[in-house]
Amino acid sequence: MIITKQYRCIHSATCMCTKGHLTEEVIFLIFERLNWNPKLIASLSCVCKWFDDLAKRVLWKEFCKTRAPKMMVDLQSGGSQCVDGNWRALGKLLIYCSGCTKGGLFNSIHIPGHFVYRTRFSRTSGKSFLIPQCRTDVLYVSDPCEHLDQGEDGDVGFFRGVFKSFATSKVRKLLIRRKAPLHPTEVCPYCKAKLWSMLQAKLIPSSASCRLGAYEDCIEYYVCLNGHVLGICTLLPLSDSDEASELE
Repeated sequence: MIITKQYRCIHSATCMCTKGHLTEEVIFLIFERLNWNPKLIASLSCVCKWFDDLAKRVLWKEFCKTRAPKMMVDLQSGGSQCVDGNWRALGKLLIYCSGCTKGGLFNSIHIPGHFVYRTRFSRTSGKSFLIPQCRTDVLYVSDPCEHLDQGEDGDVGFFRGVFKSFATSKVRKLLIRRKAPLHPTEVCPYCKAKLWSMLQAKLIPSSASCRLGAYEDCIEYYVCLNGHVLGICTLLPLSDSDEASELE
């Protein structure tokens, strides 16, 4: 892997790194030994602009490739050199459940965001979140992150995902054709881009609730301009959920 050498910080003349620091090659080897630890990558990004740029260009990319290798190969196939958005946003999406705030995007209850140890993302599951005329699009969706016993809201599940080549997807073209409005205030928690409501655009098929094991009228999700997906649902009791899976 060829990495451009940088010996001097490009942030400012007063930065603590102006006397030089480790080369990109050395930092790459250190984080390779650390198995691309996301917490350490995030800490390094806070040092200065040069380290932040290195993390976004190289370290988060390697983290994503290590955490979900087959998914990353697919997202980059077809001549694309980089996934939509950026590697840091995708890295965060892989390991962070955004939760929700009361009066915020989902306007329901307050459940703090949190990191998750490991989540399965499925391209096959993603088909269930697309209406029939858009099922040639590629969408990876996670299993729901379960937050049980949330009072009147019952068992709440959060899910997240990412489109491959969202800029040329049928979903995006349909959102534009239907003149779907962007959310006036809220933005994607992963890349800060504007959001479309798939519920408002009437683009959520009934198969999505079956896949999640959720009530059909209690599912909502958004997609941002970079193709990141985040959603919420009310989960069925386990016995009902099993029956829904059999019907699917």
